[in-house]
Amino acid sequence: MGTSRASPPLLPPTERLHPRADDLDLLSIRSVVRRLHDEDLTAVRAVRAALPAISEAARAVADALRTGGRLLYVGAGTSGRLGVLDASECPPTFGVPPSQVRAAIAGGRRALTHAVEGAEDDLAAGATAVRAFRAGPKDVVCGISASASTPYVLGALREAKQRGAHTVLVCCNPPGPRVNAVDTVVLARTGPELVAGSTRLKAGTATKLILNAVTTAAFVSLGKVYRGRMVDVRPANAKLRTRAARMVAELTDLPAARASKLLRAAGGEVKLALAMHFTGLDAGAARKRLQTEGLRALSPGGRRGSKPRKPR
Repeated sequence: MGTSRASPPLLPPTERLHPRADDLDLLSIRSVVRRLHDEDLTAVRAVRAALPAISEAARAVADALRTGGRLLYVGAGTSGRLGVLDASECPPTFGVPPSQVRAAIAGGRRALTHAVEGAEDDLAAGATAVRAFRAGPKDVVCGISASASTPYVLGALREAKQRGAHTVLVCCNPPGPRVNAVDTVVLARTGPELVAGSTRLKAGTATKLILNAVTTAAFVSLGKVYRGRMVDVRPANAKLRTRAARMVAELTDLPAARASKLLRAAGGEVKLALAMHFTGLDAGAARKRLQTEGLRALSPGGRRGSKPRKPR
């Protein structure tokens, strides 16, 4: 069995040869899977080390959304697809309009399912994507680039900075001199991949964890989650309608039939149904209270773990 020498130190970390990868092609499938899993744990630890920066990014996103701004993702390849994925999941999970969290990927829609060669190298296209968003000072533009050097992403961040947006870079390599001043750098040092340069592996895993944390923490702070439930969920299918009815029943201690009736009276809106139950008001009046005070304040006692009162 031959051996491989370590890659030259000038290579960025995600491009280097992994010290445990030389015999990868000689292992059983089970052993390969186990080794990949070990690397996934490395990704989790890398994200943990980045928690302060993740918190800073989430706070910036929450502030932007609270004041009418948006979160705008820009990426290429796997990074771009992860941005599109996170953006597409925010509306059904948190009940927000698609315009609040948007994503651009190098190569356009085709790049979601096919590799569009050369698209990530287009610096001008990244800037064009930000201009198409009409990004401004109220927005957060989050560039996603495992390498921290993707021209498409760098062009987008440069344009966003010029437009006064808060800029975030999510990456797995330390940013180099080509990266202009970015407001928040979220760096998960995942290191070399078992398949050198294949950042769809642990770098992609770390990136997904980071994006999950940023948007979830931001929307939790905006009142989109109550007692661990997605109370602004849009019940657009049978599974979500069942979940909505279950949430109302659990959070009001009402029998299932009465909870479903309350949910119908609220037009299928879980949060509104809960506000109606907590206040004893009709839908219109409860909505006004909900908008000015928030659901936690309307709940009995407004305290963590407090039990809803029985309906009037």
